[in-house]
Amino acid sequence: MPTPDLHTSPFSEPGDLFASVAFMAVGACRGADPDMFFPDRGESLEPAKRICGECVVRDECLEHALLNGERFGVWGGTSERERRRLRRTRRTAAA
Repeated sequence: MPTPDLHTSPFSEPGDLFASVAFMAVGACRGADPDMFFPDRGESLEPAKRICGECVVRDECLEHALLNGERFGVWGGTSERERRRLRRTRRTAAA
């Protein structure tokens, strides 16, 4: 079996939100319903966070979200509010 090239998209759908994020190819969220990671206001984040809790690329996912200013959804097991706090903490530590 050939080794997947992590520099190309593992997704075949044109315009896929995650197509350019190579680490997603091995993420625990692969194949999961994307709506779970982008719940409507008031819906639980826990199902997505449980999946993230078992993920081998959780740190890479979180770092991607922080570096790219992902404002919506669950990334690396964190909510929007948690990522805002992390960004603020990093800015303060860097100052």
